[in-house]
Amino acid sequence: MNAEQASGQERLGLMTRALVRGLAWDVGAPLATYYVLHLAGATDWVALLAATGAAGCRLLWTAFKRHSLNPFAMLMVIVFGLGLGLSFLTGDPRFLLLKDSAITGGMGISFLVFAALGHPLTLDAAKTWRPERARELDRDFHSNPAAHRWHLKVSAVWGAGLIAEASTRAVLVYLLPIDVMVGVSAALAVIVFAALIAWTVWDRKRRQASSSS
Repeated sequence: MNAEQASGQERLGLMTRALVRGLAWDVGAPLATYYVLHLAGATDWVALLAATGAAGCRLLWTAFKRHSLNPFAMLMVIVFGLGLGLSFLTGDPRFLLLKDSAITGGMGISFLVFAALGHPLTLDAAKTWRPERARELDRDFHSNPAAHRWHLKVSAVWGAGLIAEASTRAVLVYLLPIDVMVGVSAALAVIVFAALIAWTVWDRKRRQASSSS
């Protein structure tokens, strides 16, 4: 392995670790807050309010550290805030479960749209976890074609995965009893999120192995 390959692998490892940690905080913290409270018996309104608050705290924290707004954290505030607004529209429990699909589906669509616009959300997620290296990550994304393609690919996979999760839930809502579906909905979110993180890490290791061979 030459010095250039080693440097490329080091940058890819840095990018992947920052991306996974950023997504865990930006996406995982609000989702975990929502589903933990939901399963503990909290009302949907309370769980959504807490999740919106968690996303808002993340937004304020990154704004304080970076002195700028984090687009990804802001998106999470908007998504959970909309879910909070939708919770007032009807008392139909199936609609409330479909609202969960609207949340993750909206996130998935955002991943795809921002990637199509040339500004993948995965880059923002990585920069929020490593603000001291945000300029380096941004520069690598714009100057390194491999890094550029990798971010677009990861954003596309996350977008497709979240949309698939939302679509699966929407179908199951009308096939399973409500009390069963509440637990299935939470488990579905956890499984898909964990699978997407695991795939991201695996793909980084696969690329490293391919570069060193």
